[in-house]
Amino acid sequence: MTKNKSTKIVMDKDGIDRCLTRIAYEILEKNKGIENLVLVGVRTGGVYLAERLQKKISCIEAGKIPLGILDITLYRDDISASNKKPRLGKTKIPFSLDNKKVVLIDDVLFTGRTIRAAMDALIDFGRPKMIQLAVLIDRGHRELPIRADFVGKNLPSSLWEAVSVNLVEKNGVDEVVIEEGT
Repeated sequence: MTKNKSTKIVMDKDGIDRCLTRIAYEILEKNKGIENLVLVGVRTGGVYLAERLQKKISCIEAGKIPLGILDITLYRDDISASNKKPRLGKTKIPFSLDNKKVVLIDDVLFTGRTIRAAMDALIDFGRPKMIQLAVLIDRGHRELPIRADFVGKNLPSSLWEAVSVNLVEKNGVDEVVIEEGT
């Protein structure tokens, strides 16, 4: 039996750009500027979004916010459940996290397990003053008590749907799609 899948674009390039612009302003407002503020993108989609937010914030404020890249592969709680050998990415945090206001950035917030792993990884690099979370898409279905401080779009979805953030840096196009198996 073959499954038919329907795909629907729920956010285009302009929508993504508007969401990131709003998130940039919200980050600045909540943190009262860029003092002691750092951005850390979760590999891979979160890294591209963090780079875009860094540029937007730099255009708004005078100054550049430090940007880090975080790979959470070894912190995942499902790593032992898979028979596949994990693909490790590179973590690059070339600054101290001690007493910093860290904005952790990811593309989709779903169960919360990725963010839990990311927070565990961050703590190994220092003791931030606070960790805030920015996501482009919050699709619900939390398994852990984690919520985003900054959300581009709340996208209620069923567990049978897949939400994908396609970014020009990786996929050649900026869009958010929801794919439903029928």
